[in-house]
Amino acid sequence: MSSATTPPDSDPKGQRRVHNMLKLYYGLNEEGKAADQVESLDPCDINGLHFDPEVYLNKLRKECSLGELMDHESCMVKQIRSLDSDMQTLVYENYNKFISATDTIRKMKNDFKKMEDEMDCLSANMAAITEFSARISGTLQDQHAQITKLSGVHTLLRKLQFLFELPARLNKCLELQAYGQAVSAHRRARCVLQQYSHMPSFRGIQDDCHVIMEQLAQQLRQKFRDGGSSAKDLSECVELLLQLDEPAEELCDKFLSHAQSRLEVDLQGLEAELKDSAVTDTGGGSVQKTSPGSNPVSPSSSSVINPFLSPTAGTDILEFIDRGCNEFVSSLCLVIASYQELFINRPQEGEFASKNIPEMANGKLHVFVDTLAARYFSLVERRIQEEKGVSDNSLLVRALDRFHRRLQAISKLLPGSAVPCHGTEIVVRAARERIKQYLSALQTFYHDSLTDVRQALAAPRLAVGGASASGGGASSKDDTPSLPELLASLSNFILNQLKSVLASVHLFTAKDITFSNKPYFKGEFCSQGVREGLVVSFIKFICQSSRQYCESTGDRGGSTPPALLLLLSRLCLDYDTSTISYILTLTDEQFLVQHHTPVTPVTALCAEAREAAQKLLNHYVKVQGLIISQMLRKSVETRDWVNTIEPRNVRAVMKRVVEDTTSIDVQVGLLYEEGVRKAHSSDSSKRTFSVYSSSRQQIRYAPSYTPSAPMDTNLLSNIHKLFSERIDIFSPVEFNKVSVLTGIIKISLKTFLECVRLRTFGRYGLQQIQVDCHYLQMYLWRFVSDENLVHFLLDEIVGSAAHRCLDPSPMEQSVIEVICERG
Repeated sequence: MSSATTPPDSDPKGQRRVHNMLKLYYGLNEEGKAADQVESLDPCDINGLHFDPEVYLNKLRKECSLGELMDHESCMVKQIRSLDSDMQTLVYENYNKFISATDTIRKMKNDFKKMEDEMDCLSANMAAITEFSARISGTLQDQHAQITKLSGVHTLLRKLQFLFELPARLNKCLELQAYGQAVSAHRRARCVLQQYSHMPSFRGIQDDCHVIMEQLAQQLRQKFRDGGSSAKDLSECVELLLQLDEPAEELCDKFLSHAQSRLEVDLQGLEAELKDSAVTDTGGGSVQKTSPGSNPVSPSSSSVINPFLSPTAGTDILEFIDRGCNEFVSSLCLVIASYQELFINRPQEGEFASKNIPEMANGKLHVFVDTLAARYFSLVERRIQEEKGVSDNSLLVRALDRFHRRLQAISKLLPGSAVPCHGTEIVVRAARERIKQYLSALQTFYHDSLTDVRQALAAPRLAVGGASASGGGASSKDDTPSLPELLASLSNFILNQLKSVLASVHLFTAKDITFSNKPYFKGEFCSQGVREGLVVSFIKFICQSSRQYCESTGDRGGSTPPALLLLLSRLCLDYDTSTISYILTLTDEQFLVQHHTPVTPVTALCAEAREAAQKLLNHYVKVQGLIISQMLRKSVETRDWVNTIEPRNVRAVMKRVVEDTTSIDVQVGLLYEEGVRKAHSSDSSKRTFSVYSSSRQQIRYAPSYTPSAPMDTNLLSNIHKLFSERIDIFSPVEFNKVSVLTGIIKISLKTFLECVRLRTFGRYGLQQIQVDCHYLQMYLWRFVSDENLVHFLLDEIVGSAAHRCLDPSPMEQSVIEVICERG
């Protein structure tokens, strides 16, 4: 007991202290074991063995006061009560353990007692067995050899009995169709009968067994040929025939021959369906489509053949592929699986291991599968080739996906087979052919669109320009589109159709399509197929077909409307500036094109489109110049310039030239920007005589010249040309209105000049040329980039007329201005 005076409290720390005190009282350490304590000899140590109560009380009375004694007493009472309570708690908590321990000890005493009795009984039995065994060994020791001999004779008799009963046993098995038992019994006796076949009795048994087994083999062959049994029965049948020494190669051939006859039925059904679809094929249908030449808001009322519609067939391609997969491919997979189970995957044991049956059977299977698959593939390709229309690509893609997916089952069943590879080639070829069909359909659509544009351009004259000569926006018919509307409509139709085609082609690369992510398909298809074979080829086709309009010949530029040349040149220029980059970027993003192989760069396509636009615009300038030149040439060639009357007005052809030039200016301005002009003089329309000063001076002094005067006049004209800028009549034009009009006017005036040089003029003929040139000067200068060019050419025309004039007397400037203003 501790000498501490502090009473214990009820908190956890106090409880732990009480437990520690109990451990200390019982002499236990932290692990619950008795601790080695040092014995205390102090009689006042209340926890020691030598504690003396009298000494302890005397010490307390001497050292403590009455109050301390009272406190110490109350503290000790509390400690005694606390220890009693803890002891009771420990007893209660361990009561069940005490009871259980008591029961266990009592049970162990009973079990050990019973076990001792059993061990005594076992020991007595072992001793009896040992004694009995010794007695038997002693009794049979003399007869052991005789018993062994009798046992051998008994075994031999049983074998002989089995041999003599074998024919009856085999007949019984044959009646019960227990073919496996019959073959097993015959195999057990076959070696013995063969060994003793020289003995008549054994020879008879062998002959009987041979006849019976031949009947059994015949029934197995018949069962094998029928093929109506389950796979397990067929496997057992093949196993038994092989055990009966039936040639494995012959069994393989019979199995494959029977399977081929069934698969031939499926192929004939597919071929009959192909013939039916060919008979019921009705070609294309007629639908209405919005033409670029019609109002962009309302569709055209004309019915045209749409190249994107597919022909009507008896069954669609998806149904055809489904039938082929569900019938032929499924049956072929079942044949492969059954054949492998019968001849290839079966365990090769004993004498069959040396015959190398699996390799032989595998070779025959590959030849069989390749032959039938080739026929099936030819039918599939024929059906794919019938898919000429490209309106709905989803059926073809789904059909190819199902076709490719089902062929993968063959690759798993028959590793190393070339069938999946050939099927993949069909899918790739079908995709390429589809690209070609879409390209052809786009080309046809483009030609049809241009035909619609030409029909729209064949509308009344004012509809071509899209506006009146004064620059107004009114047309002859409210529903006739202008050139900008035609251009926008044509460009939008082409772009929308190309986007629609790309969306249809994109079905080939959908995530749920098995072959879309295969390396042998996606990279080549997206890069060389879609980008190069479809998009790039179509852009090149547009440029090439547009350039073909420049190859027409004739004085009037052939049958191509000039407005169509102008529209196509602007279309190609737009392709160069923006459309090509947009289309190729859209294609690369939509198909994730990775340029592993060389592809056509954007810059090359843009250069080709710009070249086409330049060629078209040059040809437009040439055609329009030739049209005006033709009028001027006829007006010069059909008039008698020597005997003409005095001019009183401007000739009508000059007015027509100005009107046509104004119409061309309006037409070109609808599609091209204005362009850059040089600064104009304030009196550009009144510079006629200042421009013609050199010619006038030549005319004025000509009468006083000597006979050598004409040579001097030509010399002065040539000197004047040396210091003038050379004019390139057929130089390439720029993509703006001013440059186009300048080119047309240069061609027209140059033609006028050359025609004047071939004629002879009288006095009034020269004056009429003066009036006409002044009228042209009044209006044409505002259309060109440099007014000096018009001045120079008109000056050349008047000068040439003066050189060819018999009586060069020019008209006064004031009279010319009055006539032109009045005209």
